Amino acid sequence: MADTKREIERKYEGPATENGTESLPDLSGVPGVAAVVDKGVAELDATYYDTPDQRLAAASLTLRRRTGGADAGWHLKLPVSEGVRDEIRAPLSDTVPRALSGLVRSRVRDTELVPLVRLLSARDVRHLVDGSGALLAEVSLDRVRAERLDGGGGTAAWTEIEVELADDGDPAFLDKVEKKLRKAGLHRSAAPSKLAKALAETGKQSGKRAQEGGRAAEPAPAADPVTAGDHVLAHLRAQRDAIVELDPAVRRDVHDSVHSMRVATRRMRGTFGSYAKVLDPAVTGPIGEELKWLAGELGVDRDREVLTERLTQALAELPRTLVGGPVRARLRTWAHARHGGSRRRLLAVLDGKRYLALLAALDALVTDPPLLGAAAGDPEKVIAKAVRRDFAKVSGLVGQALDGQPGTDRDLAMHEARKKAKRARYSAEAAVPALDAPAARLAKAMKSLQGLLGDHQDSVMTREALRELAALAHAAGESSFTYGVLYGREEQRAAAVEAALPEAWRATLEQASV
Repeated sequence: MADTKREIERKYEGPATENGTESLPDLSGVPGVAAVVDKGVAELDATYYDTPDQRLAAASLTLRRRTGGADAGWHLKLPVSEGVRDEIRAPLSDTVPRALSGLVRSRVRDTELVPLVRLLSARDVRHLVDGSGALLAEVSLDRVRAERLDGGGGTAAWTEIEVELADDGDPAFLDKVEKKLRKAGLHRSAAPSKLAKALAETGKQSGKRAQEGGRAAEPAPAADPVTAGDHVLAHLRAQRDAIVELDPAVRRDVHDSVHSMRVATRRMRGTFGSYAKVLDPAVTGPIGEELKWLAGELGVDRDREVLTERLTQALAELPRTLVGGPVRARLRTWAHARHGGSRRRLLAVLDGKRYLALLAALDALVTDPPLLGAAAGDPEKVIAKAVRRDFAKVSGLVGQALDGQPGTDRDLAMHEARKKAKRARYSAEAAVPALDAPAARLAKAMKSLQGLLGDHQDSVMTREALRELAALAHAAGESSFTYGVLYGREEQRAAAVEAALPEAWRATLEQASV
């Protein structure tokens, strides 16, 4: 069992915390503070774990086992933004809890987690409280001793002040505390965490990337892409990084994380197809198939989320006189059953060998890319040609949809046009660094067209779901009237999209000039 705490904190160092003057400044005068409560000194003993090549530290992740204090146990800290981290906690155990090891698997892969640094801290704690006694922030003076555990035996000692905002507190309060600390001669710590400082003080990271776990060293990307290949690789590297970084959020079921990871897989697959003259399809093809598989597994959850949201909203808009039977309860049951099953399946996928093999293949791709002759070409020519080719495919499919008769054939044509519009959008977005405004305009136009066509496809899928729900209701002896009403409304929505498509396409053509 693991729980999550959002941690908003700042660390300080300076003359007031150096040897000889190790004490907390008086914070009773901070606006809003009615009292400063002495909570005593806690002795903390924390061992930090990482791979031998420090992959977690490189990604600003920290995994520790700590005893002492009120929150003894295992802690995994995931960066959210500057000064903000999500701390995932699990009870004390001798080995890394599975609830936490899974959250770092996209970084660690099959490599063993080993003790890296031990920190012994004497934490002198004060609570800043308001007039009602409610906690505003916890301020501590930490006297830290660090010992390197992965060879070399380096040690270090320092003192720092940490200010952590109370749960649901106003981040602006930290600015008030900081103003007081600065007057006392303190300044923000250059190190983002104790572990980062310990690594710097006990022996700098060698920078050597171990070959363990199938992850090879990557060459540093050029600061400014020059060739067409540089631009394409920069885009691919960003998508690979997004997949790896989103993995813990997907496992935690963070809102929109599944969708975001799915988009990253699609962007990468789209890049393979759009820039087949830059990257060898013989190499990218099999990887693209694996990305398609992963997107499909991610889509099981996402598609159900979209359908449930759409049906819930549609039901809320119906007059009560048109709602017959336990429609809302059946919808909740249907959504929960599908979601629960798909979640279990998705977690099994992320823990599987096939997924880890895909991550290794992506690492190898950006480390040793299969570049073709066009990769060395002028990006304005090579990339613009690829974007125009993608747009031509969209144009042909939209033409088929406009010429077709209402019904299944038009539905299929619009669905295919939507997929190609999405690919053209991703292609244009990848081209923005090279082509600037023209690519940005096309990406915006494709996004708008994709949205219109996507609404049509959502209507098609919603009608399929309504047929399924109606059948379940009928089998249970419930009225299926409301499902029929919703079905009719979805037909009207689809017809409205079809009627709007000609004008939307004309507007798209006006913006498509790459």
